[in-house]
Amino acid sequence: MSVAPKSLLHRSRRILLAASCAGLSCLPQLLAQTATHSAKQPIQYANGLVGTAPLDQQILIGNAPPPGEHLYSGLTSPGASLPHSSTELAPINNNLDLTFPGGVKDPYFYPNRTMFGFTTGADGGPTIMTVVGDWTVPPDRSGSVYDKAKEIASPGYYSVYLDDFKTKVELTTTTWMGAYRFTFPQTDKAHVILDVGRNGGSVEIIGDHILRGTTLHPRQGPKRDQTLTSYWEIEFSKPIGSFGTFRQIPPDTSRPPSVTPLIGNKDVENDTRTISGPYAGAYLRFQTTDGEQVLAKVAYGQTYAMAEARLHAEQPDWNFDRIRKESEAIWARTLNQIEVTGGTEKEKMLFYSCLLHSFASPRLVAKKGEDFLGLDGKVRTAEYDRYGVVPYWDTGRDQVVLLTLLEPDTKINILRSQLDMARESGYMGTSFHGDHAVQMYLGDWERGLKFDYAGAYDAFRKNAMDVNGPRHYLDEYLQQGWISDAIPDGNPSPPYAGGKAGVATTLEYSWDDHAMAIYAQKLGKDDDARMFLKRAHNYENVFDSSIGFMRGKTADGKWISPFDPREPYYNFMMKEASGWSTLWLEPHDVQGIINLLGGREKFAAKLDDFFTIPYNPKGICRDCTGIIGQYVQGNQPDQQVAYYYDWAGQPWKTQALARKILKLMYGSDQYGLAFPGMDDQGSTSSWYVLSAMGFYTVDPSSPDYILGSPIFSHITMHLANRKTFEVIAQNNSDKNIYIQTASLNGQPWNKPWFSHSDIASGGKLVLQMGPQPNKSWGSAPEAAPPSMSSPK
Repeated sequence: MSVAPKSLLHRSRRILLAASCAGLSCLPQLLAQTATHSAKQPIQYANGLVGTAPLDQQILIGNAPPPGEHLYSGLTSPGASLPHSSTELAPINNNLDLTFPGGVKDPYFYPNRTMFGFTTGADGGPTIMTVVGDWTVPPDRSGSVYDKAKEIASPGYYSVYLDDFKTKVELTTTTWMGAYRFTFPQTDKAHVILDVGRNGGSVEIIGDHILRGTTLHPRQGPKRDQTLTSYWEIEFSKPIGSFGTFRQIPPDTSRPPSVTPLIGNKDVENDTRTISGPYAGAYLRFQTTDGEQVLAKVAYGQTYAMAEARLHAEQPDWNFDRIRKESEAIWARTLNQIEVTGGTEKEKMLFYSCLLHSFASPRLVAKKGEDFLGLDGKVRTAEYDRYGVVPYWDTGRDQVVLLTLLEPDTKINILRSQLDMARESGYMGTSFHGDHAVQMYLGDWERGLKFDYAGAYDAFRKNAMDVNGPRHYLDEYLQQGWISDAIPDGNPSPPYAGGKAGVATTLEYSWDDHAMAIYAQKLGKDDDARMFLKRAHNYENVFDSSIGFMRGKTADGKWISPFDPREPYYNFMMKEASGWSTLWLEPHDVQGIINLLGGREKFAAKLDDFFTIPYNPKGICRDCTGIIGQYVQGNQPDQQVAYYYDWAGQPWKTQALARKILKLMYGSDQYGLAFPGMDDQGSTSSWYVLSAMGFYTVDPSSPDYILGSPIFSHITMHLANRKTFEVIAQNNSDKNIYIQTASLNGQPWNKPWFSHSDIASGGKLVLQMGPQPNKSWGSAPEAAPPSMSSPK
């Protein structure tokens, strides 16, 4: 293993240059229409149903799902919410409590045709459902078929017609309050059924207009063994008629199964006002005329008083349409930050729908001046808008950069929130896997976002050095420069879920350590910079040159055998990926991988194999969908790899692949709504948004954007400093996908990448497109994007 200080110095020169000039946004009948000069606004294109359906072409799916499960969709929510809002009212068409577990729970799955209820605004909160006629006690929920043609999911609004109950349900929200509008038929049995779910809680009927109660849920952060209580209140516009309460009596496991119902028994009490326990709930009965509307408002808080205050502060009256319009106005301002022309109507629909989903996280916890519960269990008053955790393994690859470009003020509050959570809990958050917070902070520093970066360094360093911290197996990593895995007894078939994901963890820590090296250097901490730079090469320790793959080792340093790079694993050597997908997990040092594989030509040939060798493993990985060869668009480990040809001197292959992925992996199903896999709180959506504009953030800690091929002829991104960045693709079409020539800010441009400093004060990238590759454009070795290592 060799360390080349000049590579760090090269990066430092770029850092100083960047700092000197830094600054800082459908339906099936539309799908075949080609682009026209449309008067439609971005908000009219956005469809919340995008991402709720799975792919349906087997060649794109691979061998998923495991038998007895349905295929993952994007698991996006079609519900009503605001950008980053914790308040979301959403439909539930999957009765999860009576469904066998299979990976991540999916409360809404587009192909399902029965509606079981609607959320009430917060994760783990009560479920509410309108039922005309007789009803059953949850978890045996009274569902209704619904008309897909009448289902609407637009920014800030959701609507559906329940055919069995002849009832229309509409949802909209403010920041802290959700509003329902139920339009009933003529009946004396118009019911609203509400329950707190399996975790339990309490329900109380107050007077003739109000329901309130508590829900129980595990806390987030370092004390996850503790249970938190949320308080909620719902007010109705119409006086409640008759009412009662109910709860589930859990199954008696001491009795034979043949005499004990699988879901236990029910306890229903007429005219009672309080109840607690699992599935505790209330039924409210109204008498309605045909077309009569009953409205409801819901809010949450740390106390009943906070919930009640939020319920009335934002919307003291019952004007549902005004709430909806205000919500839509907020979304319009958000989506209008990026304007596109050209492309097809379907592509615009997918673009703005993905942009909509890109604002799913992180969630607002408290506005400035409001109380909230910190990760240390203390009630605090927010000194700024406080946000929840950033899912770094997912959105940390792309969405966090998109937020910096479009809403830097919000992003600063997100940075403050993550740092304060680190101070409350003792460590910087790490999300699902790896330790990627430092990448987000460094990326924002590189892009000129104003923040106390020096004040965050100790938290990053503690994560990277404390063997008792959140970096799992850090003692091994520090001692030997790699993390081992143990061969399980019997060597069970993939995708074996046990293990330490030793290869993937080593690679991701190396990536994090490179960001630490640059961060330390920017602060003048040269000793730390050298230490972390050395560690940034640790990925080389798990590269087996005899086979050309990253490969797991046992504790004694021997290569794990047998080894098949085509087989995916959940945690054995790899993380939700195969050896093929994991090979490329060094975005900070693509040139280093080129060196390991023997140079640009062999690297390009390996990429060619990656995208062409058929996917036919023995193991079934439910997360591994959206297949092109061995490439998996449906999960994070290799989503950046289509852009690696820009380092290989063959950028035209990146251009073709980016277009292919955009076309095949999004909306290619019978409904026009599919995602290749889970969106993971805006990550897969952000991949589409950035790639559709013609570039991607291969390494979010870097200020560089790597070029692909835009699907629109003109993109205008309105930056927060009132400047604009434009991408103009002349002669662009679904056949003219290759860059012939380019200019950036009026100067000829022959590189398949650009840096944030090139656009921070506004910029214009002009691409001349054509139907055949121009193999001389952007292919010279000196045109390749920057990397940690130098060519050998």
